[in-house]
Amino acid sequence: MTNQPAHHRPVLVLETLKHLQVRPNGRYIDATLGAGGHAAALLAADTTARLLGIDRDENALAIARKRLEPFQDRCALVHGNYDNMEDLAAEHGWPSVDGILMDLGTSSMQIDQPDRGFSYRQDGPLDMRMDRTSPITAARILNTANEDELTEVLRTFGEMPGARKIARAIVARREVRLWSHTGELAELVKANMPRQKGRSTPVAARCFQALRIVVNNEFEHLEEGLEMALELLAPGGRLVAISFHSGEDRIVKKTLRYAAKDCICPQELPVCTCDKVPTMRLLTRKPLRPSAAESIENSRATPARLRSAEKI
Repeated sequence: MTNQPAHHRPVLVLETLKHLQVRPNGRYIDATLGAGGHAAALLAADTTARLLGIDRDENALAIARKRLEPFQDRCALVHGNYDNMEDLAAEHGWPSVDGILMDLGTSSMQIDQPDRGFSYRQDGPLDMRMDRTSPITAARILNTANEDELTEVLRTFGEMPGARKIARAIVARREVRLWSHTGELAELVKANMPRQKGRSTPVAARCFQALRIVVNNEFEHLEEGLEMALELLAPGGRLVAISFHSGEDRIVKKTLRYAAKDCICPQELPVCTCDKVPTMRLLTRKPLRPSAAESIENSRATPARLRSAEKI
């Protein structure tokens, strides 16, 4: 199915364009193309800008191709992941680029498709793969990981209270019947850990988020992708990263701050001996957040955080 997602809206579009500073004849990479919302805005911002769009979700690529038809002479869309963007850019004939956008996490259109298994609100197969050519599914993890491994997944990537209790219940349940559907998992989580007062995110959502991150190896790919992005940028080129998870944001912040440092020596040393040279200039000391108006219009934009930096 490749129906146009009626409710998919790109977040922080104006802020993204402002920080990318789209220039005439510029070369840009949208490393997480999705439905092409940010890409369409970028290509519309300058009639000579060119774009390479990358996504590991074939369904998303099909939707983006239709959306970006008016710009087809200035954009190329490819199936892949951002940890491979250097090779993909080279295949496109681009040794360097003027800007890179990384809009992280899962998209609204993926969440809204029950057969993808991303949402705890709709019943469907426990899949959660962004790239359906990958052999690892959420069901496979739930049916094979031991209690300690599941606890670590839920605690580290879902920041879940009661991670051990949920992991133990998951293992006990599969002794009776193997895991196959999202509705079953959502019910188990709710039964063993009802929503706690003061927490804006339901525990079931945290559980699904943790599994999705592990299924897609998101944090490792992000670290590799960020390092590759910094290498690909031409002097004056800009990186914009939008995250929706505190773990993603920490990785982006750590990577950009390290790249912007001119010294990494221990504080007790009287003089610098590391000879580190900064390669990036931070454009956002603190992450930009959606306006109140955007959050009201699109509630899924609320947790978004935008960070950006410029290649020196």
